[in-house]
Amino acid sequence: MDTQPITPPGRRSKIAERVRADAHAPRYHFIAPEGNALPFDPNGALYWKGSYHLFYIFQEPSLPKGGHCWGHASSPDLIHWAFHPTALAPAKEDPEVGIFSGGAFVNKKGVPTIIYHGLDAGTCIATAEDDQLIRWKKSPHNPVIPETKEGGKGWGVYNVFDPHAWVEGDTYYVILGGKVKPHDIRDTAYLFKSNDMICWEYLRPFYSPHPEWTGPEEDCACPDFFQLGNRYMLSCISHPRGARYYLGRYQDGTFVPEEHHRMNWPGGSCFAPESLLDNRQRRVYWAWVLDQRKGEGVVKNELGVMTMPRVLSLDASGQLLINPPDEFESLRRNPRRQESLTVTAGQEIRLKGIEGDVMELALEAVVPQAGVFGIKMRMTPDGDEQTAIILDTSAHTLSVDTARSSLSSDISQRFPIINAEFRSEVRLQTAPFKMKPEELLQLRIFVDKSILEVYANGRQCVTQRIYPSRPDSLGVVLFSQQGTTIVRSLDAWDMAAINAG
Repeated sequence: MDTQPITPPGRRSKIAERVRADAHAPRYHFIAPEGNALPFDPNGALYWKGSYHLFYIFQEPSLPKGGHCWGHASSPDLIHWAFHPTALAPAKEDPEVGIFSGGAFVNKKGVPTIIYHGLDAGTCIATAEDDQLIRWKKSPHNPVIPETKEGGKGWGVYNVFDPHAWVEGDTYYVILGGKVKPHDIRDTAYLFKSNDMICWEYLRPFYSPHPEWTGPEEDCACPDFFQLGNRYMLSCISHPRGARYYLGRYQDGTFVPEEHHRMNWPGGSCFAPESLLDNRQRRVYWAWVLDQRKGEGVVKNELGVMTMPRVLSLDASGQLLINPPDEFESLRRNPRRQESLTVTAGQEIRLKGIEGDVMELALEAVVPQAGVFGIKMRMTPDGDEQTAIILDTSAHTLSVDTARSSLSSDISQRFPIINAEFRSEVRLQTAPFKMKPEELLQLRIFVDKSILEVYANGRQCVTQRIYPSRPDSLGVVLFSQQGTTIVRSLDAWDMAAINAG
């Protein structure tokens, strides 16, 4: 059957309304036009006929069971977005009552295809009916992989949850994220194959969990599997801990993880990643960054915010590189530059003429081998509000300290994020980051109202939500807690808005 799109009027004007109404709404990060979104997973990312297509979960209040639908936006350049009618919504005659996470691929006939988890149904398929990917036709065979029921097929053997599919030769493959059956502990995904996208044969677990890397409470959700250079990457989340990834080998239909890394750490909320391969052969990646404001113990205002698109690649040693796309340089305005700044232990230098809450900084510095150097962003003149980015070369860490980011009392940085019995508040998000001998520190820092993204030497990226309460929380301060750092150059730009309507 054809989906029946729900088309809220004036989507771009609605974004402008939300930006005006919420002082913490980002200006150059993608936010949902439909309203607050929880969840707001990016899904079905696909480069098609000259455009980037990004789908995402949002909630339509007029529909039952939470009203989970897929929204749709497209862009020729990752900057200018057109907002389209709802791509997928549950209808009365559908087996599913909501549209949850999934992905997109091009089928053997050359037609863009969406695979998604139909709530209360299972794995479902829809195919595009036009090259703008506006109209989608759901398969009459949905769910093509039904949810398992106690005592029925697949019960205790595999999990039917977030799907990710691809074509290999004449065969379709799909992995369904989850935990190891039958005990539901530790993460894995389940591999199926098909010749026609209708009849799917269960094969085996796609990979084996590694207790030395992940905990028994973790799952594999929002899986995204692809080749990256001469290796393979499985990007996913675990619900308690957020975004993460494996790198490894793919052989005989099985993924063999060789290493595991996080893209979110306690105190952060980087979640539900999705990626695509574009016409430049770049692997472009987004993630949902959960709101960390609360009301009576729960999120009260989930804007629906994505990270900036990120470009993933491998270095010569096969390790992951993470960089912002060069398209975002077109948003730079009002350039300022300072050079040859010496920051000694215990010293703070407030940068004159460099301040803001919608900006980019690019810094190059010589840091001591046993040093602690940092930058305070969104700092008030009296220091009552500030967010500190801290490099500790001895500990090999890059941290974001939010202990003084806001004077508001309604901020919650709970960890584990969800699906865990015990949660604590964490104000210091710390990621591993080891400097090489004689290597210059190269930071690119993007602050956009309530979201902060810190790229370090193209090898690490830390994402943080912040909510300063004062309008004068704009300052930028360099500081050293140990050793002397020489800042060779620091460039700053204001950033143009993409969400202003």
